[in-house]
Amino acid sequence: MPHRPNILTPDAQYDDGGTLEKEVGGDIDWHIFTSGDVRDIPDDILGRADALVTWHVTRIDESLIDRLTACRIIVRAGVGIEHIDLAAAGRRGIPVCNTPDSAVSEVADHAIGLLLSLRRGIALFDRRLSADPRGGFDMPPPPLLKRNRGCVFGIVGIGAIGLATAMRAKALGMHVLAYDPYAPAGIEIAADFHRTDEFDELLSQSDAISVHCPLTNETRGLFGKSAFYLMKREAILINTARGGIVDIPALISAIRENRIGGAALDVFPNEPLGEDDPLAAVLRDNDTAFTGRLVVTPHMGWRTPESLVDVRRFSARTAVHYLRYERLRNLVNGAYLDSANVA
Repeated sequence: MPHRPNILTPDAQYDDGGTLEKEVGGDIDWHIFTSGDVRDIPDDILGRADALVTWHVTRIDESLIDRLTACRIIVRAGVGIEHIDLAAAGRRGIPVCNTPDSAVSEVADHAIGLLLSLRRGIALFDRRLSADPRGGFDMPPPPLLKRNRGCVFGIVGIGAIGLATAMRAKALGMHVLAYDPYAPAGIEIAADFHRTDEFDELLSQSDAISVHCPLTNETRGLFGKSAFYLMKREAILINTARGGIVDIPALISAIRENRIGGAALDVFPNEPLGEDDPLAAVLRDNDTAFTGRLVVTPHMGWRTPESLVDVRRFSARTAVHYLRYERLRNLVNGAYLDSANVA
């Protein structure tokens, strides 16, 4: 009798038992848990799993990978992979893939929406008019009010989401300047934008900067004190990528001391924000130094009903197709993977 594959999800972000996942290829046993705590998963299920489809809650470290003795592939339902030990998986011949195409439009839209919220004062206008429907009409212009057309829109990371954001910025009449030392040469020609090999140039030339790179040892804290000193004093920083790319205490100081114009954040180093988080204190105290200069959203830039369906189907399909046809999609640990060990 042919082997019936087992696929394990330890931290599902849905509660329907995997309806969509089970539609992707029959004759597969799905083992779906929602707590994210591996202590809730029996050892025999861990040991029998041919594939692991993980979201963002469970840490896939070396000790857990050691227990996945039958695992042939790990798939991230989503983009970020910082919670997965890529090297440990590679040493065991386990490819790790993600699904970066499930929310490209959503994140790009959100990045531009955050920009417009600050540049057009949308969040500030809404808050003041809601508080005083009559008096709210008599208020000074928002602090970052400025025409977008003709401004320089900087992008850090020109993968799929970065490119989609660039197209939207160009539609607003902005000049796109991108920085990505790992993107292939010529991509800027195909998409018709400018590219720089110098991060400092992007910082000094951009009126707004949108972050679309992964969180790595190289990018952690990329936007810190030195970066903020190089940015224009009226510039806006937009982060819809990963929270750890921005040094939050340095950002708070940069805004408070008028070294940059403001920031719009959908992601944070720690989610949700803790009581002692410096950003939480700024929001809780309603610090007027940040009025109209700071917009925050709760890591929802990626999410729509459509993107949630896509990420579930794409991640399930990635796992199933590898188990059945040995086809890899969006491999992210190739640098660690001994190809001779990939089954």
